[in-house]
Amino acid sequence: MAKRKPALDPAQMAFTFNTPRPDVSEGGLAHMEREVASAVATILREDPRNRFEVAGQLSALMDADISKFMLDAYAAEARDGHNVSFSRFLGLIVATQRFDVLDALLRKIGCAVVVGEEILLAEIGHLETQRRNIEQRLKSLKAEAQPLTRGGIIR
Repeated sequence: MAKRKPALDPAQMAFTFNTPRPDVSEGGLAHMEREVASAVATILREDPRNRFEVAGQLSALMDADISKFMLDAYAAEARDGHNVSFSRFLGLIVATQRFDVLDALLRKIGCAVVVGEEILLAEIGHLETQRRNIEQRLKSLKAEAQPLTRGGIIR
């Protein structure tokens, strides 16, 4: 039997400056549980630690008992009855530092992930845009402005 293709395509995790757009089509967000399970499987498969170690770190981070077997269930796309909670998924992201996986999932709803000091780059871009807008406005005003004249005298 052929192995099923993972629901989360690895190409979705490549960094991009493309503006994310929410998938608002009918059924656009159907099967997200399967994609999240695929994301968990990808994270666990690509982490250099074994699942017992990841479970241990996640347990400590979440202050909860999370076993290797629970991680196995969270990673099973075909298993509908044992989906990972959002808080545990976020804990797994933090424990493994796989913000690229979170970004790939959030792009489906029109969001992108900015991690840590990357926010400084976003602010630089925002300020550069503001500066360009101000410079354009100044240029426009200078083109329209006439010298001040009061009482027949140019000042």
